[in-house]
Amino acid sequence: MTPGKRKVAVVGVSLSDCGRVDDATPYALHAQAARRALADAGMDRSLVDGFASAGLGTLPPVEVAEYLGLRPTWVDSTAVGGATWEVMAAHATDAIAAGHAEAVLLVYGSTARADIKAGRRTGNLSFGARGPLQFEVPYGHTLIAKYAMAARRHMHAYGTTLEQLASVAVQARANAALNPEAMFRDPITVDDVLSGPMIADPFTKLHCCIRSDGGAAVLLAAEEYVRDCRTAPVWVLGTGEHVSHTTMSEWPDFTVSPAAVSGRLAFGRAGIRPEEIDVAEIYDAFTYMTLVTLEDLGFCGKGEGGAFVEKGRLLVRGGELPVNTDGGGLSAQHPGMRGLFLLVEAVRQLRGEAAGRQARRPDGELPRLAVASGTGGWFCSSGTVVLGR
Repeated sequence: MTPGKRKVAVVGVSLSDCGRVDDATPYALHAQAARRALADAGMDRSLVDGFASAGLGTLPPVEVAEYLGLRPTWVDSTAVGGATWEVMAAHATDAIAAGHAEAVLLVYGSTARADIKAGRRTGNLSFGARGPLQFEVPYGHTLIAKYAMAARRHMHAYGTTLEQLASVAVQARANAALNPEAMFRDPITVDDVLSGPMIADPFTKLHCCIRSDGGAAVLLAAEEYVRDCRTAPVWVLGTGEHVSHTTMSEWPDFTVSPAAVSGRLAFGRAGIRPEEIDVAEIYDAFTYMTLVTLEDLGFCGKGEGGAFVEKGRLLVRGGELPVNTDGGGLSAQHPGMRGLFLLVEAVRQLRGEAAGRQARRPDGELPRLAVASGTGGWFCSSGTVVLGR
């Protein structure tokens, strides 16, 4: 944090009901998560003067704030896909540090799964055919196909194997087995992943995130408020954000994600080295996202991600670097844009509130440092937040 500026802490986190939620609207999930986060912090709604939301409504922050009964004087509706919430957390931290806001609520909710089940939408995700995308849409590759092409390039360049990618899904499921809130908890094997139905080569079904309903909320506040909050503070130590491309033709290297920039910025601003991190929460819409983000954040060298993940390093129980300790988007929940869930889980781990999935340092102590790194689009954007207690 820049000298002379206020420190900023996460003082409240929560999830709404998640998984299979057939009887709630997205607005209701926003409200449920927001109420729970305020209760977690022990903070009255009247103290919230900043609000950040994206993905719901014609005027996302205005409509949702009105629904929640908030009248903020600082707002953010940045929308960069799954990285949205880490980027918003960075903006909120800067605003609070500068005195432009006192307490900022970040909130998200989606009924993506229930909507498809009820026929209110299809499973097809289209980003439209305007602007630069018009030059790629005629070729027909989907969002998942773009990730699949990137994974194939990494396999070609560095010898990464399907088994190594599959091990990411296996370890995510093992972590989810410890989380009573996870949507899928039954163990899976590498063979289960490899033998599943093909979705987009090389990704079979279990290489891909699940589809769920759910919401989350995170409350950030200036250091002056911490002493009156119910929970122990988790401090925002450093943040970084980066956008790189929207068309595949403008992506210089399919094996490098924008986390290479956002991570460097976040760690540098925090004064923390990647090897000091105890827990990592990483966006995992697909197994390749976890692998390449670990490389780009500096946990291993470029091209070494396959060897890094295959040795059980990502496990809560016995792993050198517990990753996606709740089971991640591959097994716990993924209602559309999962970045806010990463922050919630990172905070719970640092506060020692992760129940049966609580990670520990080698000395048995609670984690001291965590990183949450979100990815948006097809590696188009990244936001990274370093947290500490």
